[in-house]
Amino acid sequence: MKRRILLVDDEVAVLLTLKAVLEISGFDVDTAASGREGRSKLRAHQYHMVITDMRMESDAAGIEVIAAARRASYHPAVALLTAFPIADEDWQTLGADKMLVKPMHTRVLLQQIEKLLASHESKLSIWSVPPAASTASKAAKPAPAKSSRPSRPSTKQPVAIKPAAKRIAKRTPAKKTSAEKSAAKPTAKAAKP
Repeated sequence: MKRRILLVDDEVAVLLTLKAVLEISGFDVDTAASGREGRSKLRAHQYHMVITDMRMESDAAGIEVIAAARRASYHPAVALLTAFPIADEDWQTLGADKMLVKPMHTRVLLQQIEKLLASHESKLSIWSVPPAASTASKAAKPAPAKSSRPSRPSTKQPVAIKPAAKRIAKRTPAKKTSAEKSAAKPTAKAAKP
């Protein structure tokens, strides 16, 4: 069975390139060009992993996709894809499992995705062990120490998401529209002697 990935990014070139790379590597890839479309697909389908851009139709669009993925009953792995890296505590507070910085070499990207999927599947298998195992299996295998068992992800949105989103929005520059980019080019040329 192929592992399914949902890619959410408003840059069509990034979306199509990543989709092609991942499909060549054996993944089943679905895409969404906005946070709203990504949240809709998360409700309609099941994915092993969600990779989302941070800023799309709004500064909080990626945060909303992460929150929707965390609420999904099937618990997908979640990676934040961004051109503007943020502090580890910020993306972890948002609920992401990994931050991927674009642009990234294809081999490195695939290694990071495989590693994240493997560690996430390992966590899910630990969580799927029923808490009330039979007494025979308890005698055969000692229960793992509570400190070594990872905590199950919350299906509720963390309280700290809004303050973290504000900190992130202040630190990262807003995306420029194509009109703003073209307007900035003549100014830069005129400044040169």
